[in-house]
Amino acid sequence: QVQLVESGGGTVQAGGSLKLSCSASGRIFNLNGMGWYRQGTGNKRELVAHSSRSGIPVYVDSVEGRFTISRDNAKNTVYLQMNSLKPEDTAVYYCHADRLTSGDGTYYDLWGQGTQVTVSS
Repeated sequence: QVQLVESGGGTVQAGGSLKLSCSASGRIFNLNGMGWYRQGTGNKRELVAHSSRSGIPVYVDSVEGRFTISRDNAKNTVYLQMNSLKPEDTAVYYCHADRLTSGDGTYYDLWGQGTQVTVSS
């Protein structure tokens, strides 16, 4: 069974840092674009950062210069380093895979279970 498993969330004071990890489990052959989304209370889920398979990043304006997305294709893992965190970054963060090919077949729009990030002022 293929799934995305996130870790690294928690509570931090404003100005602090956290690093999220997301690993794809299962017999993975290929992992295309991966991204991080977030959803705060009462808000829609929004894209935070995206990485192509070759590592080209895209960020939402509100995190540009503070967050860094990276990936290790050998480990089928994507990371989100979050620095200079603000209270408005508080949300559940979700990992997303655009397209994943595995021994069980090809998956599109695969989501992780989410990890809570809370930034206190």
